[in-house]
Amino acid sequence: MNKILIIDDEISVCKLLSGYLQKKGFETETTISGRQGLKKLQKEHFDVVLCDYRLGDYDGSTIYPEIRKVNPDAVVIFITGYVNLQVAIGLVKKGVYQYLEKPLRPDDLLDTIKMALSSKAKGKHYPEEHNEVSPEQELVMGRDESTKKLMKSLSLVGPTNYSVVIEGETGTGKESIARLLHQCSKRCNGPFIPIDCGSLSKEIGASELFGHEKGAFTGAFSDKTGAFELAEGGTIFLDEIANLSLDIQVMLLRALQERKVRKLGSVKLKEVDVRIIVASNENLLGKVKEGLFREDLYYRINEFNLKVPPLRERPRDLALLVNHYIEKTGKELDKSFCGLDEEVEVLFNNYSWPGNIRELKNTLRRACLLTEDGASIHRAALPASLLARDNEILADKIPQIGPLVDEELPVLDLKSQAHLAEARHIRKVLLEVGFNKTKAAELLNIDRKTLYQKLKRFEVKA
Repeated sequence: MNKILIIDDEISVCKLLSGYLQKKGFETETTISGRQGLKKLQKEHFDVVLCDYRLGDYDGSTIYPEIRKVNPDAVVIFITGYVNLQVAIGLVKKGVYQYLEKPLRPDDLLDTIKMALSSKAKGKHYPEEHNEVSPEQELVMGRDESTKKLMKSLSLVGPTNYSVVIEGETGTGKESIARLLHQCSKRCNGPFIPIDCGSLSKEIGASELFGHEKGAFTGAFSDKTGAFELAEGGTIFLDEIANLSLDIQVMLLRALQERKVRKLGSVKLKEVDVRIIVASNENLLGKVKEGLFREDLYYRINEFNLKVPPLRERPRDLALLVNHYIEKTGKELDKSFCGLDEEVEVLFNNYSWPGNIRELKNTLRRACLLTEDGASIHRAALPASLLARDNEILADKIPQIGPLVDEELPVLDLKSQAHLAEARHIRKVLLEVGFNKTKAAELLNIDRKTLYQKLKRFEVKA
């Protein structure tokens, strides 16, 4: 019988969890402080430690290393009423199995414990320290409300077997989100098979998904196993599913309904056990209305919908992501950097990032390569495409300042006249230097930060 230690400073929580888990066949012990819990761990062996993150004498970050010292083989699961994504990622990096939010759902808790014990039985190693954040975790790093909402949805649907539709712009990391869903599911030890539907023509789509037998069509010189069979016991990820032809959509719908596939050229049906996750950078429901995507297939795959926010809608996450990628690239290049130059920081904050996190990551990797060891990243290290788009945005806005102010303020007091004159002069200088804000600041005899502040103020008025 597996033994579980419950550490929570609320006696009622201890009794509730203990009673529930005992009914499910576990042996439990409880304690209401971290100190008492560590004493129990020194005397007895426990398979699982279920611990409140915020105790009266410890928090998760301080008690976890102590638990590892006295009982390194125990699976540790934290529970808390205060979900913090960065804390969660940090704990997982250090080897914590899971981080659950209060109020706990009994079935979720039980599934998590069973999955943890199963992984432990299979010899899964819980390392003491991982210094790297995985590419999948990078996508959900942040403190913005939209990021927290996405992370909460991931934690809810990840452990289930639901089919999931992930919608988001190019570069937002839809495949990484799909991998995260797979990693926190019961299928995590099974295969994850990604398929780019944009590359599947009508002729080869069925073969790639369902396989074919030798001689099924011209060029079929040998048998081929399709993606559904390859994903047996795991997850199949169909990226840009809207690109599938209507004929392939019909075949896909039938496979999902029957949980069986038939290779091209074969009369035999084979049962498959897979979870399906799909992604699209287009609105699938809109495609349904246009007649380009089957409605019955849409409702079959859309058991849960995740919308990945674009980077421009995650303003509070930008600085965190910038620092992460600078630090990560610095390790790759064996360099250290002093962060972003003041002008570049303002530029990043005002840029729309049409390529989202993928564009940010590539921009910073390039910039770090061109920046000297120990220096800050300057404008000169940024790609011309980013600077050109920045200038285009400014060119669209600045020339409108004068006329709009004139129309809205037919009678101007002295202060308003001064602001109007200042806005026009800044516009004139920017036009003369081709919207090079560094040169403009020099000619205006102000620093770049002041220039950006003035531009922001006048753009709001415009």
